[in-house]
Amino acid sequence: MTRGLAALLLLASSGPSAAQWLTLATPGIPRTADGRPDLSAPAPRTADDRPELTGLWRVVDVRGDLRDESKVQPWARESMAVHERNFFRDGPQMQCLPGGPAYIVGGPAGGGTLRRIVQSPTVTAMLYADLTYRQIFTDGRALEPDPLPIWTGYSVGRWEGDTLVVESNGYNEKSWLQADGLQHTENLRITERYRRPDFGHIEVDVTYDDPGTFDAPLHAAVVMEYAADDEMLEIVCNEASEGGTKHWVGDKVADAEATAVEVAPDILAKYVGTYQGIWLDNPTTVEVTLEGASLFLRRNGGDKARLVPQSETSFICSACTWSQPYVFNRDGDGMASSVEEVQVSGRWVFDRVE
Repeated sequence: MTRGLAALLLLASSGPSAAQWLTLATPGIPRTADGRPDLSAPAPRTADDRPELTGLWRVVDVRGDLRDESKVQPWARESMAVHERNFFRDGPQMQCLPGGPAYIVGGPAGGGTLRRIVQSPTVTAMLYADLTYRQIFTDGRALEPDPLPIWTGYSVGRWEGDTLVVESNGYNEKSWLQADGLQHTENLRITERYRRPDFGHIEVDVTYDDPGTFDAPLHAAVVMEYAADDEMLEIVCNEASEGGTKHWVGDKVADAEATAVEVAPDILAKYVGTYQGIWLDNPTTVEVTLEGASLFLRRNGGDKARLVPQSETSFICSACTWSQPYVFNRDGDGMASSVEEVQVSGRWVFDRVE
């Protein structure tokens, strides 16, 4: 089996579940006169007069220098190049491994950008859709000076006014900090500063310190938004694909082209259209166009990317962020009725709307 077709078989043990409670309004939150969540309302406070962080949150913006390779040491730059070539073998999420510190910025982590925060006076928990969790202890304990390395590390927090300051260490070396494959050593230390300026937003300032990987500390500024009237559903990953074949290994563009087949333009024309559905918890629109003898895909208004055919109905979007395969489902006349985006979290079905 070709590596391109192997990638098409990288499926979850079960597909995404039907959405539950998505029509249920979140109780007890401030709303405007028209009933919409009032994200600009004052932030709630706990009984001990701390900012209340409890709620369902979605990462909506990440900025900083996590992708600035000029601050990364040569060995880490070399490993990033290898990970780019072998993305579908090396990526932690492709192996169904925890995202570790990548959860802070929402990727590369199998749990997506949603997280539920549950705050108490002595510990704050962060729950992720891939059934992993993180604990931040605020009971006065100090970090272990020589911790046993684990995936999510060890975290302690303290309040400085209305800012929760979190310090973490004890991460193993198997996780990436971002999707380009930036690794780290076991000496990684992370400091996060959480502020909730209003009801609907949390701002997180993140500092990454690892002298064995970075020439200077790296930073990220993360904005999370309250996911009102929404819910987080589990995402279960299974690295074993149908037929016993696992990952597409090699250069993403070159491998897709090497295994490409020819598909007649009149067949491709029947796939042109607009498709909509839900990916993770996000409404998603996929636009497919035909230019010359090639299909192009635009996802949620982003840049166009060419779909490289692997069969009459299956394609690889080699220029997309995750180089994911797409499979068109056809009716009796050969017209596409839906398109499936294939990821380790399952087949995400987008139905034709026009």
